[in-house]
Amino acid sequence: MSVTAVLLVCGAVLTALVEGGWGPLADADRTVAQELHRAAVGHPAWTRTNRVLTDWVWDPITMRLLTLAVVGYLAWRRLARLALWVLTTSLVGLGLQSAVKAATARPRPHWPDPVDSAHNWAFPSGHVMTATLTCALLVALYAWCGPRGGAGRAAVWGAGVFSVLGVGFTRVFLGVHWLTDVFAGWLFGVAVVTGCAAAFSPWRGCPAPRST
Repeated sequence: MSVTAVLLVCGAVLTALVEGGWGPLADADRTVAQELHRAAVGHPAWTRTNRVLTDWVWDPITMRLLTLAVVGYLAWRRLARLALWVLTTSLVGLGLQSAVKAATARPRPHWPDPVDSAHNWAFPSGHVMTATLTCALLVALYAWCGPRGGAGRAAVWGAGVFSVLGVGFTRVFLGVHWLTDVFAGWLFGVAVVTGCAAAFSPWRGCPAPRST
């Protein structure tokens, strides 16, 4: 079974458990959400920092602008097929995200003393899925086209992992998502990139990686 298939199966199982209201998972969601919300209310400075990160750094608009910048750069470098792959992968991710949100129609957490607000359905987290997909795209591009070895690869991986984990934390900390929304965003985001990478691999048109 491929990595993509494993991720999609895990995502489907998680979706079914959430839709079915499986007790242990629902209890874990509530417990984590309540503890983090209590911390957010009690630490307003930390809450403001998380709002800046989630509204400006890891916001879906920021991530999509970054993706468009990458597409433009690849097109400028005459790597049209690779640019098309990046754009197509991003659109597939957006389509899957919208479809799952509409199918599950999961409400967001509700608080008497909210520290932030968000609209639309909760599952999966759009912030998390978009950031995960974008970071996975950048990691894949660097692995295919970047220098072999060196500090660059570690930096790209480190920034990607930090961003993916960070955006997940901010969404639950700010009380606008359940933990399982975040897990679903991670699973589906990576699944889209690995699936599209496998489909486009024979003709992506990437130059050979450079040696450092």
